[in-house]
Amino acid sequence: MIAAVKPVRSLAAAGLLTVALSALGAAPARALDVKSLTPAIVAEVNADYPRMEALYKDLHSHPELGFQETRTAAKLAAEMRALGFTVTEGVGRTGVVAIYHNGPGPMVLVRTELDALPMKERTGLAYASEAKAVWHGHETYVTHSCGHDSHMAIWTGTARALLSLKAKWSGTLMFIGQPAEEGEGGARAMLADGLYTRFGGKPAYAFALHVGSGPAGEITYRAGPVTSAADSLTITFYGRGAHGSMPNQSIDPVLMAARFVEDVQSVISREKDPFAFGVVTIGAIQSGSAGNIIPDVAELKGTVRSYDPVVRERLLDGVRRTALGVAAMAGAPAPKVELGDGAWPVINDDALEGRTATALKAAFGERAHESAQPWTASEDFSEFVRAGVPGTYLSLGGLDPVLLAADKARGEPPPTNHSPFFAPLPEPTIKTGVEAMVLTVMNVMPPSGR
Repeated sequence: MIAAVKPVRSLAAAGLLTVALSALGAAPARALDVKSLTPAIVAEVNADYPRMEALYKDLHSHPELGFQETRTAAKLAAEMRALGFTVTEGVGRTGVVAIYHNGPGPMVLVRTELDALPMKERTGLAYASEAKAVWHGHETYVTHSCGHDSHMAIWTGTARALLSLKAKWSGTLMFIGQPAEEGEGGARAMLADGLYTRFGGKPAYAFALHVGSGPAGEITYRAGPVTSAADSLTITFYGRGAHGSMPNQSIDPVLMAARFVEDVQSVISREKDPFAFGVVTIGAIQSGSAGNIIPDVAELKGTVRSYDPVVRERLLDGVRRTALGVAAMAGAPAPKVELGDGAWPVINDDALEGRTATALKAAFGERAHESAQPWTASEDFSEFVRAGVPGTYLSLGGLDPVLLAADKARGEPPPTNHSPFFAPLPEPTIKTGVEAMVLTVMNVMPPSGR
């Protein structure tokens, strides 16, 4: 197992990091004059908004699954070529890399995701998806219920705004469209295909954002962990089949599966620090074919989530021990335990996040604030920063505040990402995302020498 990248947690360590980056020519040259710059950014975003909204609705209506994003990738590649970026397609199978050189200075990575989810949309939007695709051998509906369509519109809008302001900054933009973020390893695929070797080296900084179920127009940030680690689990219990009326002739794998689902929660309640986040969820049990047949095999699939690498190892070890113990108690053969090395936590760089927060507060006032806690969901943007690149990952509100208030009054939770009813407001969500990302990028760029 690859060791976790530990966040910088002290001012002294942050200072050493700043010195090291300065030696590499990556440290920001000056504090950004946010107040004088913001009007120009807002004007550019307002002028470009009709194009961004049209792109958003088109992408929403034509979603594609991970490593199948050929139309999506081609559309984004065309947008970036039209702006003057040097574009390479097919990176990490279906990814896009767009490079723009604007004088000396750091290379800054800005990422969007391309893929959608295998599920049916139920938003009732006029531009709702009716797309279908084949996913792991089965036909499924496809929809952008995670918000990646918003991210792509923001990504292109950020690129356009930065180029309109290129007389005010110097450096290189590395805009990447990542495939297969939804658990299929798209970030690793791009890195394995030479993202940090083929396109001018490792970037000095990496940025991304994600729309969520907060009020549209708000932007949040936090230092340290932002998302959880995600590890898959598949456990296969082997028993002995028999007639349903003769359980004494069997070793019942269904009973083992049921016992495991219950017993594994003792790892959470009795082995994990109660103040540390950790989740083991079993989402699927597959076994048997009829009610009067005790089968000989049962398979469980689930997910393990955590923020801290110590907690993560505790949970994974607990899953293994529980599975082996359940089989031993039943007198069954040892089960097959498969634990996938999934996404690592996204950990924001302390110094970079602090600098970003200052710029966002200056631009957005009370609409920009620190997030109270990390997301329990996971995200493989972590792969780009684990490679040794300081990064900041922002959260963007996307839901109608009026509807949020109505849900609260009814005592109902709002639709979250991956809900079939998740429907971010295009405006002001997209505008806010572009304004925030342009400021975030320019905040680490030196002024142009022109």
